[in-house]
Order: sequence, then structure tokens, then C-alpha cells
Amino acid sequence: MKLALTIAALGLLMGSPSSNGPGEVTGISILPRPGSALIVIDVRGSVSVQDFMLSNPGRLVIDVLGAELRIVGGEYDGVNRAGVTSIRYSQFRPDVVRIVLELDEQKSYELEYVDEEIRITIGTDRSFQAWSSSQYNTEGLASAALSVGRIDDVRVVPPPVEVGRFLQDSQQPRITVTWDSASIATVMAGFARFSGKSIVLGSEVTGFVQAQISNQPWDVALKTILDAHELVATEEVPGILMVESQARKAERDSTAPLVTRLIPINFANAASIEATVAPILTSRGSSVAHTPSNTLIVIDVESRVAAAESLVAALDRPTPQVSIQAKLIFVNRTDIEDLGVQYDLGSPDAFFNRLVARPDPGTAEPVDTDGDGIDDAFFPTEVFARDETVVNLGGNSLAALANAGSALPATALELIFSTAIGNFDLTTFVSALQQVDLADLQAEPLVTTSDNTPASILVGERTPIRTIDVGAQGDLPVATITFEETGIKLEVTPHVTNSRQILLQIHAENSSIRAAPSDLGFTLQTQEATSQVLVRDGETAVIAGLTVTQVTLSKSGIPYLVDLPLIGRLFGFSTRREERRDLLILVTPHIIDDPGE
Repeated sequence: MKLALTIAALGLLMGSPSSNGPGEVTGISILPRPGSALIVIDVRGSVSVQDFMLSNPGRLVIDVLGAELRIVGGEYDGVNRAGVTSIRYSQFRPDVVRIVLELDEQKSYELEYVDEEIRITIGTDRSFQAWSSSQYNTEGLASAALSVGRIDDVRVVPPPVEVGRFLQDSQQPRITVTWDSASIATVMAGFARFSGKSIVLGSEVTGFVQAQISNQPWDVALKTILDAHELVATEEVPGILMVESQARKAERDSTAPLVTRLIPINFANAASIEATVAPILTSRGSSVAHTPSNTLIVIDVESRVAAAESLVAALDRPTPQVSIQAKLIFVNRTDIEDLGVQYDLGSPDAFFNRLVARPDPGTAEPVDTDGDGIDDAFFPTEVFARDETVVNLGGNSLAALANAGSALPATALELIFSTAIGNFDLTTFVSALQQVDLADLQAEPLVTTSDNTPASILVGERTPIRTIDVGAQGDLPVATITFEETGIKLEVTPHVTNSRQILLQIHAENSSIRAAPSDLGFTLQTQEATSQVLVRDGETAVIAGLTVTQVTLSKSGIPYLVDLPLIGRLFGFSTRREERRDLLILVTPHIIDDPGE
């Protein structure tokens, strides 16, 4: 139902107040217009207006200066009207009333202040029902607006009502009315005037109504009153409601002839529709889904068959298609830092040097140039007989001192330093390595699916895993092979809401298979996340946080000395390895109303 009215119209009936003194804000309305929506703020007295737009989220703020808040009525009902999702108002300061229009996105608008009304015009291509902060009877306000001529083209054009489907979340126009011992005929006549439908009463319909309805959809109010008096309304002919007792309706259904109707299903599945239609049929009726032709066969009385057709028409609608564009980014970064000092200090006669090759007296072949059987490397001058005791005057007080046995597996820088210190040789190596490995894997799959239908994307591989069961069949081992999906997997289930937003059920997973350290075979490493996000058409949802960082630090060297601050690295080796794996997923859904496009 579209209503073009304002609360200011009622104010004109009662007479305009004087503009002297502080101003007042008395009401807010949002009204449909061809190709636009009109938000009307009713004011009294002398005021001024300031407005500005905020972003993230979009909000239009109107400050009425020199005014007090005098709005009496209900809060905004939360319905999206031309992109306006909420209306809030308060006494921002003693002389400022602030009104905030929350929008689903930033919009262009026009604002004017004329005839004690602040009018904001917003463009829209969608129809909606009018809303007002007033709790007055809608029909009475429409009549008042017509009588003073403040609003052009005031019409009450209700949409068709599906008989038997009076829902509490009905979008039908709301009514506020009180009946004090009014006859049912009078009450039905009032509903007929308000709804624009013809209502025919059965001969057995009598009684009086005692009720008070406050701001309820008219079809819900009608259904409640009929239930209270054991009556039922049937729309056998479009636009005409027949009101009769439930007993009379059951009697007519039991004697009425059965008709057979073939209802073709275009977009939905006939089998799923059949389960929904079956409960509204009489005990004599039946329904069968013909799968090859996707047709629903309904057998029942005419009224129930008509109700089944209305139900099928409401359910058999093209399902929106959602195109999901995903971007999966997998980054693997490895940082390696190695630093160490190797050194060797040994005498010429006894040492264990592995840095610079020198003959080891314990392993080198003896050199005997004079044929006396004595190694000339140790005794170049023979001053004693062959059978005398050998004494090395140099001694073995210091044979070797170093960490020369330690070494880094791979280095990028090696510096060697060798010098003689008295009767000893000092050899030193400085080894250093810094290495960075970066792997960047990106995939941009695109998949299209129907509303409420899961879509799955796999970027990876299916790895065969063999398992052996020794005792499966006697003593003979049995080998079986299973395929495990590994890689980046994305599962998305979209749902298009009534406000043209998209609710995404997202499950993201990154997995890989590695050999187990024992005889278990393999281990499955997994990173996964499950979330639910609400985005607009064309907006990108970002899934991050699938990050794994592993830092390995190893240190070896001379005890105590390697732990010294600053100079500790002169007495050992340190290796630092950091592995970081990041998974970033970007999902952008687009609604496709016409798949042919």
C-alpha cells in the first residue's frame, strides 16, 4: 500500500501555531514518490536547518536549530525504504534537535525548508510503504491530507492478499482502530473500505466485535478477529473475500466436487513444492509431483486448488544467481641467519687443526732420511743412541684449543685469519649467512551458483595415501589407497537478502601432507577458518588470520663463554630460522538477476 501523507496535514486541520517563541519538531514521515522518496520533518515556529553527510556507514544528519523535540509516537520499524534503514532523533542540545537518517550507502539528496516542513528528496527505483512517527489511524490521516490539499495524489492501493497466508511479518498497510460492540457486518465493511476488497458475509455470520487494534497490518488484524469468532475468509475470486463459519466451510469442502489441476513448475523443483502444498489441501485432496515434466498435479476442491496455485506462484520464482570471484594468496617466507667463529690454537708438535691442513704427528707417516729408524720430523739431530729414552723438550702442555670441529652447513661469507703466537699457530675462520626464501602463490577462481546453494573451490591436489592392514584377511596384509584432498579449499554458500545484500557462509582451509617422523606414515597439516559475513553486492570480504610463524633458534659453543654479552659470538655458533606462512582470501560476490546477461 502506498500512502502519500504527512503529519503536518493534521496540524493544518487544527490550525497553525504562531511562529513566535522556540520552534518545535513534531513529526517525521517517509513517503513514496515516482522515482524518489520524500522524507518530511514537520516543524512549528521559527527554526533554521543544517545538514551534512557522514560515511562508513552512510548517515545523513539534519540539525534543526532553535527547536525542541515534540515527537510523540513509535520508533522507526527498521524497514529499508529507499535505502533508509533507520531514523533516529533526539534533543542534541537544549536548542538543537538532531535527526539522523542511516543509509545503506551514501546517496545524493535535495533539502528544502518550506511551509513549516523540512523536505529531503532521495532518488530510488524501488517501491515501499509509507511510514510516519505518528500513531494516528492511517485512513484518517489520508482523509485529512485530502481535505486540506497539502499532498497531491493520495491513494490507497493495497497489493493482492494471498488468502490463508496471513503472516505476522506481513507488509500490508497498518491500521489503528477500536470497535466497541460493533456488529461483524460493520467491522467487515470497514475492512472492505480500508483494503479495497469486496467482502461477502455468509448467512450464518452474526455477532458483535469488541476489539482494539493498534498499528497492525490489516490482514493480520482481520485474521485475528475471524479466528476469535470461528470464522474464515476465502478469496475464491480475485478481489472478493467470502467470510463464513469454519463449520460451513468444512461442509462445503466435503460436498464440493473435486477438480484436477496441472501446475507447471518453472524454476523450483516439483518434488520440493509438493511437500509445501500438501498441508493446505483437504482430507479429500492429494498432490503428486511429476518429475519428468516438473509439474505438480493437485486434486481437491476448487478453493483449495486455487490456494495451491497462489502458493506455487509465490514460491516458483527465479532464484538469484550469485557470481563469486575469489582471490587466494598464499605466501611462504623463510629467513635464515647464521653466524659463527671457528678457531684453532696448536703447537707444531701436537695439534688437531681441521681448518688448515697440517700433518698430525699421530697419523702422519714417519720420515727417516738417514736410515736410523727415527722420525726426522721430531728428531732432526740425533743426540742419543737408539735404545735410549726419548724426551721431547717442547712438551705437550698445550696441544690444541678451539671449536674447530664445529662448522656451519652452508655459508655465504668465510674469512680466514692465521698467525703465529710464539711456538703456536692460531687459525681463525669467521662464517656468516643470511638467506631469504619467498614463495608467492595466487589463484583467482570464478564460480557462479544459485542462491542458498554451496559452491566449492579447490586449488591443490589429491594425494594418494596407502595404508596396510596386516590382520584384515587372515595373515595376509591388505593394502588400500585413499585420496586426500590437500591445498587451498574454499566453500561459500551465498544468500541474497530482501535488502539486496549477500550473506556468505565461508569455510576456508589450507592443508598439506608431510611424512610423519615415525612409522605412522603421514601427517596432515591444516589451517582452516569458518565465518559468516554480510556484504553488499560487489563488496569484497577479506578473510585473513590464517598465519603460522615458526622460529627456530640454535646456539652452540664453549660453555659459559658463548653466553657472554656482546663477545659471546666469538666463542660459538648461532643459527636463527624463521618460517612464516600466510593465507589471505578475498571474496567478492555479485548478484546476477538475469543469467542471460
